[in-house]
Amino acid sequence: MTREELTAKIRDIKIAKGLKWKDITAKAEGLSKEYATAALMGQMPLPEPAAKAIGTFLGLDDFEVKLLQQVPYRGSLPTAVPTDPLIYRFYELVNVYGSTFKALIEEEFGDGIMSAIDFKMDLKREPDPAGDRVSITMSGKFLKYKMY
Repeated sequence: MTREELTAKIRDIKIAKGLKWKDITAKAEGLSKEYATAALMGQMPLPEPAAKAIGTFLGLDDFEVKLLQQVPYRGSLPTAVPTDPLIYRFYELVNVYGSTFKALIEEEFGDGIMSAIDFKMDLKREPDPAGDRVSITMSGKFLKYKMY
């Protein structure tokens, strides 16, 4: 079984059992729903206790539990420009606001980048009378470029 096949199997189990990601990721004690979901989507490794707990909950075999613990080949988009409308909106955000993000981060922190490795994310629903809103908070460590 490949990591991609395991992701498909996990999605199939989720659908068949009528589960939500938060139902599954709650078994990964100490990990955020965002990180654990990314791991189940094949983008992050799970620590052994989380992999075993989720594996038991989903009925995965020993090899599949070990596969959840492996460092993955990251990057799950099938094309350079995403075609899925929801994912495309993030691409659009970077196209429209990327230079703004860069200018404001550099003004505040200096020459460097926001880490996607030392990173946290929180996704929440915000009720709004005009239609619920999606709130995503991203927090990445600032990494300054070194002069040498």
